[in-house]
Amino acid sequence: MKSMLGLFATTAAATVFAAAAYAAECNTTYTVKAGDTLASVAAAHYEGDKSKSSLIYYNNQKIISGSDLQVVEGMVLEIPCSLEDLIPDSTPLQDASAEMKLLTGGNNAPFTDQNWPGQGIITELVNAAMEETPAPVSFSITWEDNWSKHLFPLLDSQKYDMGFPWFRPDCENDPGNEICQNFHFSDPVMNLLIMLYVRNGNAFAYDNDEDIWGKTVCYSEGYFNRQLDGDGRKWLEKGLVTLVKAEATEDCFKLLALGDVDAVATNAVAGAKTVKEMGFDGSVSTLSRPFAEQSLHVVISKKNWRGTTHLFRINSGLAALKASGRYNQIIFRHLTLFENSLKR
Repeated sequence: MKSMLGLFATTAAATVFAAAAYAAECNTTYTVKAGDTLASVAAAHYEGDKSKSSLIYYNNQKIISGSDLQVVEGMVLEIPCSLEDLIPDSTPLQDASAEMKLLTGGNNAPFTDQNWPGQGIITELVNAAMEETPAPVSFSITWEDNWSKHLFPLLDSQKYDMGFPWFRPDCENDPGNEICQNFHFSDPVMNLLIMLYVRNGNAFAYDNDEDIWGKTVCYSEGYFNRQLDGDGRKWLEKGLVTLVKAEATEDCFKLLALGDVDAVATNAVAGAKTVKEMGFDGSVSTLSRPFAEQSLHVVISKKNWRGTTHLFRINSGLAALKASGRYNQIIFRHLTLFENSLKR
């Protein structure tokens, strides 16, 4: 499923890893001042490293998500330290002969990749959530790198019980969507910040939604239009924004370099990774305000007679995991590994 997963690649909320004369201070709280952004708060606490804004976002996700993805004056943020221990957790429940069968695919580091520590951040979160369920059972994970086979036929035919990770379409406004009609979606395993990437010298202010009106934005295939038309925006419906669809994230950045689009919208991990791989570090910047949020889920066929039981199992495990400190530890570990990989 290149159309959905070949695109993702953070939640690191920036592509610039500049060092500056900032005093590092973490494992503390910080009260947001007027004019602060996630990036500026990160720079002030992590020796100028704006990319660590992702650590602050995930450690304060509930209050930031509830404030239009902005830090606002007076908000009290918990500032975590990066983890020194980067060893992935063990997987005691995985058993190749288990009755419960999970399906994922590779080549999507740092999310799902057999060569990434812990086989990826989402893989490790799913493993951990399965351990936190009320009645843990063993399970197997099968890797199929041809994502186009996952939903139909492999999951739809119930050859596998659960698949991950998948974006959820806007099922409320598009109930006829084939995926919505045929699959249950778990609670979010992880939320990704969608950022806007612009050419240096052609940046624009993005302080409110109206600043996007009249712009041409590129999305990769597999991203849904809900960031443009959902949540009351209706930018496409009203003709306020022009959308260009490209096959892959790299194609969007090529259009940006040519000046054919004003901005690329993609999750912060995919953006940081693509900018680095294409050598655009010095020519592309990230607008500091998050554009939207998109979540990754476990999916289960509605034809599966145990589907609602599986759904309860994974959701209860995710809830218990998120209530513990282990959820953030896993995310911080993988974000640190990802940031380190970009600096090599």
